[in-house]
Amino acid sequence: MFFSSKKVVGLDIGSSSIKMAELEVSRQGAKLLSFGIVPTPANAMNYGDVQDVDGLSMAVRQVISDYKIKRKHAAVGLAGTAAIVKKITIPRIDKKLLKDQVRWEAEQYIPFDVNSISLDYHLIESSGAPDMMDLLLIASQNDVVTAYASVVQMAGLQMGILDVAGFALANVFEFNYGKLPGQTIGILNIGATTTNFVVVHDGDVVFSRDINVGGQNYTYEIHKELGVSIPEAETLKLSAVRGEGVPDEVHSILSSMNETVKEEVRNNFDYFAGSASNLSLAQCFFTGGASSTPGLVEAISQATSVRMEPMNPLMRITPSGKGISPAFLDQTSSYASVVLGLALRKAGDS
Repeated sequence: MFFSSKKVVGLDIGSSSIKMAELEVSRQGAKLLSFGIVPTPANAMNYGDVQDVDGLSMAVRQVISDYKIKRKHAAVGLAGTAAIVKKITIPRIDKKLLKDQVRWEAEQYIPFDVNSISLDYHLIESSGAPDMMDLLLIASQNDVVTAYASVVQMAGLQMGILDVAGFALANVFEFNYGKLPGQTIGILNIGATTTNFVVVHDGDVVFSRDINVGGQNYTYEIHKELGVSIPEAETLKLSAVRGEGVPDEVHSILSSMNETVKEEVRNNFDYFAGSASNLSLAQCFFTGGASSTPGLVEAISQATSVRMEPMNPLMRITPSGKGISPAFLDQTSSYASVVLGLALRKAGDS
């Protein structure tokens, strides 16, 4: 959002894995030219904040080399504490005057010096009152932007677009499912440390929030309760997800953590309901690696009374690159939504 360029490679730097994707987009759909994924170096990311520029840039270089990524301009997603997205309502003014007005509004709503942030905004066209305008303020501290730019540059790439993970989710959803006129749709991307929650109405993003819960909460709880190492706890968790034999205590811990994550998600659903102008979710699509945790999606659906459906980020995207098998995509599609949304970006996006 803060930068723009021509054809890009999507780059999603997550807490547990780094994903890259190259797409060739046409009116008929899109072809997936390359898709790569490697583990994120330990402690290199903290809820969206870069902690280890050198380690991350080396990992990105590894993806570029291993998966023969060709493009040099990257569309990168911010999530967690790296990005602030806040909905505001202001008196309706000429769109030409919005940039200056938004900067003034940011001083009131963003908890940082306005001179130390990169700032953008998204106009919500479906605002209720005719004399008012709804906006999403989008901000990130300049040192955060600099850290991401350093990772990209040290990996031999150029920053093409700096986006927000939630908007990338909405982008890949619309590409695959269309605008769904008249419907209000939620999207939940349940990742390792962060759950992105986005609401789209008439194809327009009207709400975007990141929740600091995810799959690592389960791992740490197993580690703490059973006294095993973090890698052993992760192995036990994944074994339970795959339906393999694990101690009964593991299932109890997963079930208990489902309650915690469910409450966090429900609180944010309630926050949206309280801030929305007569909008209610018709359904919610889910994705992300931690969404496969046994019982989690069902618990969220029951707690929120919202129908949950799996999102297929590859519905209109066909593999065409060497080594991209249907089996590989089946295994990785739940991790791919954000990076594919980034890879769909193009020149002039905002």
